[in-house]
Amino acid sequence: MHRNELKQHILDKQSFLCVGLDPVMEKLPAHLHKESDPLFVFNKAIIDATIDNAVAYKPNLAFYEALGGQGWDSLQKTMEYLPKETFLIADAKRGDIGNTSSLYAKAFFERLNADAVTVAPYMGEDSVSPFLEFKDKWVILLALTSNHGSKDFQLIQGGNQKPLYEEVVQKSMAWGTPENLMFVVGATRGEDIARVRKIASDHFFLVPGVGAQGGNLEEVVRYGINPDVGLLVNSSRGIIFASSGSDFASAAKKAAENVKEEMVQLLDRYYKG
Repeated sequence: MHRNELKQHILDKQSFLCVGLDPVMEKLPAHLHKESDPLFVFNKAIIDATIDNAVAYKPNLAFYEALGGQGWDSLQKTMEYLPKETFLIADAKRGDIGNTSSLYAKAFFERLNADAVTVAPYMGEDSVSPFLEFKDKWVILLALTSNHGSKDFQLIQGGNQKPLYEEVVQKSMAWGTPENLMFVVGATRGEDIARVRKIASDHFFLVPGVGAQGGNLEEVVRYGINPDVGLLVNSSRGIIFASSGSDFASAAKKAAENVKEEMVQLLDRYYKG
């Protein structure tokens, strides 16, 4: 998906919500376990319930890979089911040497037809550049994550008194462009979002950590919005597991509607495009 298409989709829907499709087999409603493919049936219902309020979906591959071939089948059917106008992120967090990265890129962009894939930058440019060779496809680079252990490396300051995550963002901007490179920026500290936005003024951010992880959506928008909106805010558990009963789809719909309603208000307040 081209950047202009993504921007227009966000403005048309007045939403920058990304729904994380992270189904846990043990947490699925009991009646779904009678289905031949419970994960796909669950995902299909979630997509149908949230599609009016979401612009992107992000299946985390670990939830599918753990189930072997059955999980991969569920993943492929889920990705094929999503409407073409949605932005599809393969949350794979890959990062390896060039030849291996090239095969990962083919797997996600050609076989699964994802629009974007999350990539870890630790091994440097040659582990990332193969993903950037595909037209209208995106790398979403892990820059500043919202997990507890992020401080172990990402916040370490070098000799120039900058935290490592700032160095990662600054360096990687030479590898790609705002047309094919996004950054993962966690939602738990608004001032850090502002610091990344100051460096990467034109790039989109994928922002996890809103909802179950405690991130504040108003802070994310206030510190992270740019003239193209520039944000995809992910919510997983807060939407897909809003209910564990037979009403799980209607509960997910309501949860997504609530997030979108707040996004509409925040766009009205902060968007200056």
